[in-house]
Amino acid sequence: MLLSALISGVGLGSMYGLMALGFYLTYAVSGTVNFAQGSSMMLGAVLTFTFAQTLGWHLLPAILLALALCALYGLLVEFVAVRPFVSRGSDAWLMATVALGIVLDNLVMYAFGKEPRSLPSPLAVTPLEVGGAGLGVYPLQVLIPLVGLALAALLHTVSRRTRWGTAMLAVTQNRDAARLMGIPIRRTIAVAFALSTLLAGVAGVLIAPLFNVHSDMGTLFGLKAFAVAILGGITSAWGVMIAGLLFGIGEALITATLGSSYTQILMFALVIAVLAARPNGLFGRAQVRKV
Repeated sequence: MLLSALISGVGLGSMYGLMALGFYLTYAVSGTVNFAQGSSMMLGAVLTFTFAQTLGWHLLPAILLALALCALYGLLVEFVAVRPFVSRGSDAWLMATVALGIVLDNLVMYAFGKEPRSLPSPLAVTPLEVGGAGLGVYPLQVLIPLVGLALAALLHTVSRRTRWGTAMLAVTQNRDAARLMGIPIRRTIAVAFALSTLLAGVAGVLIAPLFNVHSDMGTLFGLKAFAVAILGGITSAWGVMIAGLLFGIGEALITATLGSSYTQILMFALVIAVLAARPNGLFGRAQVRKV
C-alpha cells in the first residue's frame, strides 16, 4: 500500500534528518563532523533497552538518562577524537572519529551481546485504522516525523534567537573575532558535539521499537545520514532535514514498488546523480573564499 509506504518513509526520513542535523551542527561550528554518528544512534537505543528492559525502569527516565549519556559521549568524541588533532592543524580527526565509533560498537557488542533485542513500545503495538481500514503503520511512525520537525524548528530558533545560538553563528563566521569578543570557542564546539550525539540518540530511541536493537544497528543509518547531510547541503539545517525526508520517502517507495533488493542501489545512484548536478547539495551554497 503506497500510503503506508509513504508514512513509513516520512518517519524513516525524519531519523536520517535528525542524524544529519548532528553533522550540520558540528560542521557549522568547527568544520568537522563525527563519523561515529551511527554509533551514537545505536548507543541511545541500547542504553534505553538496558535501562527499561534489563533494569526494569519506567520508559521515560530510561530515555532521559540514555539521552544524557549520549550527550556525554559527544563531549568525549570532541575531547578525545577531534580537539587534539584540530589544534595541531591535522585532519586525522576523520579517522579518529571512525575509530572511536568502532571501539564503541565492539564494547557494546561485548557487554550487550550479539543477539538482536526487541524494545516494546505502546505506540508500536496496534496499527492505525481509518474507517475500519488498517493503514499498515503504527502511531510511532506518525509521531517520529513530528518529533523530527519539532527538533529542527527548535534548533533553528535556538541558533537565531538565543545567546548560545548567536555565539555559535559568530564562531562559524569568524573564529578569531569571536575569540576576541570573549566567546568560549572550545566550549561552544563541545556543546555542538554534545547536541549532535543527543540528536542521534533521539533517533535511536524513536527507531528502536520498529527495528531490532543490536550493536551494529547504527552503521548503515550513519552512512545514510551523512549522505543526507551532503545531499541537503551540510551548511543548511532545513536543507538536511528536507533531504532526509526525501531520502526516506524514496527508499520506502522503491521498496514498496520494486522490492528491497533495489533500494540501496537506486537511492545511492540518485544521490550521486544529484550531487553531480548540484555539488553543494540541494540547498547548500558554495563557500566564498577570499584570496
